[in-house]
Amino acid sequence: MISQWQLRAAFAQRLSDMYGREVPAYTTLVDVSREVNEDVLRTQGADAERLGSISRVTAERHGAVRVGTPTELQQVARIFGALGMHPVGFYDLREAAASAVPVVSTAFRPVDGEELARNPFRVFTSLLTPADPRFFDADLRARLENFLAGRQLFPPELLDLADRAEAAGELPEADAERFLQLAVGAFELSPEPVDRAWYETLERVSAVAADIGGVRSTHINHLTPRVLDIDELYRRMTERGIEMIDTIQGPPRWKGPDVLLRQTSFRALAEPRALRTPDGEVISGALRVRFGEVEARGIALTRRGRARYDALLARVDEEAARRPGTDRADLARALWAEELPDNEQELAAQGLAHFTYHLVPGRTHDGNHPPAGLQDLVARGWVRAEPVVYEDFLPRSAAGIFQSNLSEEGTRNNDQEAAAYDSAWLSGVLGREVLDPFDLYEEQQNRSLAQVARAFGLDRPPR
Repeated sequence: MISQWQLRAAFAQRLSDMYGREVPAYTTLVDVSREVNEDVLRTQGADAERLGSISRVTAERHGAVRVGTPTELQQVARIFGALGMHPVGFYDLREAAASAVPVVSTAFRPVDGEELARNPFRVFTSLLTPADPRFFDADLRARLENFLAGRQLFPPELLDLADRAEAAGELPEADAERFLQLAVGAFELSPEPVDRAWYETLERVSAVAADIGGVRSTHINHLTPRVLDIDELYRRMTERGIEMIDTIQGPPRWKGPDVLLRQTSFRALAEPRALRTPDGEVISGALRVRFGEVEARGIALTRRGRARYDALLARVDEEAARRPGTDRADLARALWAEELPDNEQELAAQGLAHFTYHLVPGRTHDGNHPPAGLQDLVARGWVRAEPVVYEDFLPRSAAGIFQSNLSEEGTRNNDQEAAAYDSAWLSGVLGREVLDPFDLYEEQQNRSLAQVARAFGLDRPPR
């Protein structure tokens, strides 16, 4: 029997192999990421693995897919459910992007700590929003919804195997192999000719809309390895002649601990595609939609820490608007140094970041009575604090990556009122709860504190 985590690991590896064949620059990205990780490990030793073992970091990937209808999203949820992956977080990229990105998103990922340690594969999954009149007028919406209703992305056999795997938590080896073949195949780039006129109609609204609703299939949009030094990765990729986007999205590089998520990518490449003209002729053309992304993950911030991060981003925007020509990264570094502690101990003490807490072996047998407060327990060596890795995404960064890889900004009519989409709506569509990432991090931290309390015979967890 093949367990869910084994299915997940095999799916991630096969998807990576397939995407490397389709987009060779992705293989270069993986190779350079591995080189950088090996160099950082050699230089920093154990400190390099503060946010995950090198084996986890090297194997780690997240993918991105895009679908057009609630039904297609439900089906994707069934496939990822077979892999032990749950919808976590609601991301409204319509509001996070300056250009036209008419999608809302969630991320499917493992949520249990052991499952994440075994294989932390995630898929950032976006749903087109045809009901939003800022992007689609009534006529285009009707044509788009009619087109989407006429396609089938996932074969019934795949969905049946997915349901069995999710229900049982495993599949027999032969069925697991068939599931993996069908699942990877569902996200390959289709050779079917693209209706050029229809694709261009949607592309005038948004290249993202065209990528989702202008074709009769879906595909993996990008795959993302994890790297321990994203600035060095960016430099080495540029040296190899790979055109990178202009910036690294997320927090700046600074002297303090890495927090949340930093991302960058190489620019979307023009890929050969068969196009069908209005008179029915099939011609050779090219579409530019897929790219290779890379990420560096930091410590998960608490709700309070995230609020401070968002406020800092707003201040960077204000300062950049007030002082044109000033380097945004320099502005951000200066503000971060003013507003955020530059060490883990203070991040924990101020309640800005999540940690798990663990008894130091042997320390309880030295005859001294442990202090009552959590920070004293850590400072005096009774308990050690381990940072919780940020497993999720940032809507502004995701939108920034999408936006940086678009050749045109598209169109958006802000005189129209936005259609309402939120986490509750998405949970209803999926028929399964979209989990709140902050709740997951708090539960992880609280479980560790409860274990500390039991070990010391305390009535309640230390604070």
